[in-house]
Amino acid sequence: MTSSRESTAYLTVSCKDRPGIVSAVSGFLFSKNANIIHSDQHSSDPVGGRFFLRMKFHMNGIEDGLEEFRQEFAEKVADKFDMEWNINPAWIKKKTAILVSKFDHALMDLLWRAKRDELHTEITMVISNHDDLRKAVESFDVPFHHVPVEKGNKEASENKILELMEGNADLVILARYMQILTPKLIDAYPNRIINIHHSFLPAFVGADPYRRAGERGVKLIGATAHYVTEELDQGPIIEQDVIRVSHRHDYEELKVLGRDIERQVLSRAVKWHLTERVLVDGNKTVVFT
Repeated sequence: MTSSRESTAYLTVSCKDRPGIVSAVSGFLFSKNANIIHSDQHSSDPVGGRFFLRMKFHMNGIEDGLEEFRQEFAEKVADKFDMEWNINPAWIKKKTAILVSKFDHALMDLLWRAKRDELHTEITMVISNHDDLRKAVESFDVPFHHVPVEKGNKEASENKILELMEGNADLVILARYMQILTPKLIDAYPNRIINIHHSFLPAFVGADPYRRAGERGVKLIGATAHYVTEELDQGPIIEQDVIRVSHRHDYEELKVLGRDIERQVLSRAVKWHLTERVLVDGNKTVVFT
């Protein structure tokens, strides 16, 4: 049985908007006898704005000539329009590393979805600053690494994390990893670290947010998935969602509902990243869903 991902690739483009971009790209693909399966585009402003394009295409034999294809695209199309661009194969699973502390809801959901190929990725490892989740992770035949964080010596733990992930992580997911990353780790994976956290309306930062949200009688709780930047929780947002709650929900029920929405939002954000649907535009994103 032939996989739908065989001989299929994603092309993403961002550049200054001007006439002829779509024609040049599609014309190049036509010249290579490639069939465009999906095409999405967006312009921030038709006059002087920025143009974003995502195409999924099928081309027999591209597996054996991908580098040549990339070089020819650069010379004939990308350089002409001063593009930021990528061509990534759909048939190769990206390698994903997950960082987690003690909360397991987001982690277990990702492991479950990856095992069933709902997320087209190879989870190469789970790294935690606690040893609590080792047995659960290893039940999925995924390597588990305990890397404790000693107070005042975070650099040593992050050096170990970077060592473990080198060559083994195209994407890093913070599945409720309760540590602030240093610039060194963030810079090693620009726009390739995804974080998930609650997003109450109004916002409650710090410890025990569900209890304080319940005390304030919030009517909406939600979650936000975003890329990690040096500014805490201020990176480009990939996905958000909310659910309604009421005075009838107690503290424990709010936590259950909150964790459920975190799982959903994170899995969508990860899926969209893996399928090249997220293009970063400064501190925001263009997401072709």
